[in-house]
Amino acid sequence: MRSFLVRATLSALLGGATLLGAGLPATAAPAPAPALAPAGISAAPQARADDAINWFSSRNGSTAYQGYCEKAVENSYGRTGIYASAIANWNDAVRRGVAHRGDLNPPKGALVFWNISSYGHVGLATGDGNFWATSVNSRIGKARLPYFSNYLGWAQPNF
Repeated sequence: MRSFLVRATLSALLGGATLLGAGLPATAAPAPAPALAPAGISAAPQARADDAINWFSSRNGSTAYQGYCEKAVENSYGRTGIYASAIANWNDAVRRGVAHRGDLNPPKGALVFWNISSYGHVGLATGDGNFWATSVNSRIGKARLPYFSNYLGWAQPNF
């Protein structure tokens, strides 16, 4: 009987609201699920590619990376010291079976490679037939593929 009186008193005090959940703070409705990208496409790699391209663009005309093309592409992706040279990077892509030999249509953010010295050369594709690299007119610049001789192809960054 006592529990009935307690419930009746509480109900009267709460203006007839039911006790279950009465007086508790309301919770927000769950946020809608984010829209999914089409199968096989992830927003994260696209954002990384845009960041890498912006890194090069913000250094357009700089000579600070002359002779350090591999370091430049790694730095554009926020990394350093992954490969000793561009040709080592390319040879690893070939070994892993992910190199696209001779393909002049790399996607945005892909690394593009040339065999122009014992160290090779590497740049960053913009996805529209152009690329950013060191040594474009002796500085960081944007050019149309293939630009340099002995174009090898492209591979997605492995870092």
